[in-house]
Amino acid sequence: MEQDIRFCKTSDGVRIAYASVGQGYPLLRALGWATHLEYEWQSPLWRHFIEALAQHHTLIRYDGRGTGLSDRDVEVHSVEQWATDLEAVADAAGHERFAILGISQGGSTAVTYALRHPERVSHLILYGSFAKWFVPDTEEAREVGNSILTLIRAGWGQDNPAFRAMFTSAFVPGASMEQQRWFDDLSRNSCSPDNAAKLMQAFTEIDVTESLAALKVPTLVMHRRGDAAVPFEAGRAFASMVPNARFVPLEGDNHLYLDGEPGIQDFIRNVEEFLRTSEKASASASPVAQPGLVTILFTDMEGSTPRTQRLGDAAAQDVLRTHNRVIRDALKEHSGSEIKHTGDGVMASFGSAKGALECAVAIQRGLAEQDTPIPVRIGLNAGEPVAEDADLFGSSVQLAARVCAKAEAGQILVSNVVRELAMGKGFLFSDIGDIVLKGFEDPVRLYEVPWRNAP
Repeated sequence: MEQDIRFCKTSDGVRIAYASVGQGYPLLRALGWATHLEYEWQSPLWRHFIEALAQHHTLIRYDGRGTGLSDRDVEVHSVEQWATDLEAVADAAGHERFAILGISQGGSTAVTYALRHPERVSHLILYGSFAKWFVPDTEEAREVGNSILTLIRAGWGQDNPAFRAMFTSAFVPGASMEQQRWFDDLSRNSCSPDNAAKLMQAFTEIDVTESLAALKVPTLVMHRRGDAAVPFEAGRAFASMVPNARFVPLEGDNHLYLDGEPGIQDFIRNVEEFLRTSEKASASASPVAQPGLVTILFTDMEGSTPRTQRLGDAAAQDVLRTHNRVIRDALKEHSGSEIKHTGDGVMASFGSAKGALECAVAIQRGLAEQDTPIPVRIGLNAGEPVAEDADLFGSSVQLAARVCAKAEAGQILVSNVVRELAMGKGFLFSDIGDIVLKGFEDPVRLYEVPWRNAP
């Protein structure tokens, strides 16, 4: 089992390192504390944990800004920035839906991302996390906090007994001497003392409590009863504020699972049971599986291969992220359901032709308004496709794809059935004529929808 390390860039220009290992349903780990992909892979504090999760999943980990193999000379002081890192990794990894494992401070990052992109998060698993900093805001607590920050700047990652007594005993009180040395080495290599202090200060400002009521993703919260780094009550409170969250108390004192701890099997078992159970419930409740008339929309980004050759992988990936963001914002605004990503575009379904056309116009406008416009062709058809495993199949879907392929860059083409469904809804249609489409014996009447001057 080997990890594959790659790099991506956030929307604010920070280069982030991420790694994938294993096979199966994607599970993306968000961890707020200092990380280092290479040292974790070698460390007895993390390697066993990574391998256990990668047995059944494609496990995706990343170094947040300011840590590990990611850009170091950057600010690291807000949940919003950390969620932006996660966004870049999720887009670069290429999985349209995935589960997120938020560990410790990464729980608030996971929640923030899930609120931004609920359509992409199938499950949310929070372990050892907190929704709000759990130390009371008193003068005495502030003095202790300032002392800790001073000690971090002076002793971070050094073989300092005072530092190790404070940090190692909090995170892994049951660690052996060898495991303590690995903890110190990981600390020293993960980030600078100044960044470590900034991260710790930022953790004291975490508060996502007001947004938790809006969280709709199936959520599992697990916390160890004797956790010395984040108190058990903080995890219980987190679970109580998330609608329909499942809370599982776990035995043990270590914030991280050490190699050989029997409790790790309980952790893995709860993760697997939750993913299986909530996946079935989600599938049965999926709006995609509902029968009836739907309008199907395909997009296709023109010239993606030549663009990659011209710009390079990193810059081309930035274009793709912008493309994805514009389309997903439009789908959310116009009640569209993303069925799948096709690599250079998306397939989506709508309950009405009007909503689908409004979405198509919004996509073309949004992509045209970029500093460098992104050329995309869009095609629409309507019908009653076959729904299976959160996907749509049948001739109505195939026709929508063929209509899209016939369009030119910047054009919206629709079949006659879409035009008829949207008659009187304020759209203009320009008759293209009867067109022979690949795979269809009879010609199909197509119409262009002008969008630049549309209301």
